[in-house]
Amino acid sequence: MTTLTIELPQTVFSALHADPDEFIRQMRIAAAIKWYELGKISQNKGAEIAGISRAEFIDVLSVSMVSPLQITPEQIRDYDGD
Repeated sequence: MTTLTIELPQTVFSALHADPDEFIRQMRIAAAIKWYELGKISQNKGAEIAGISRAEFIDVLSVSMVSPLQITPEQIRDYDGD
């Protein structure tokens, strides 16, 4: 596993009401959600990045109002037209 070091002002943690460990957990989940939403990663990879199970990741997607289905409107139209 690769370790990243990020320097942040101490005020970030108080502004988000999170200690550094909780902030890191939230940041991993947020990044995974966004990358999944952009179609860059799968649910499995998102769960791995977030450090949670795939089922938990799907729940997090729902809470974040991100569809767990990666399908475009064009794909829906193409499927419906066959």
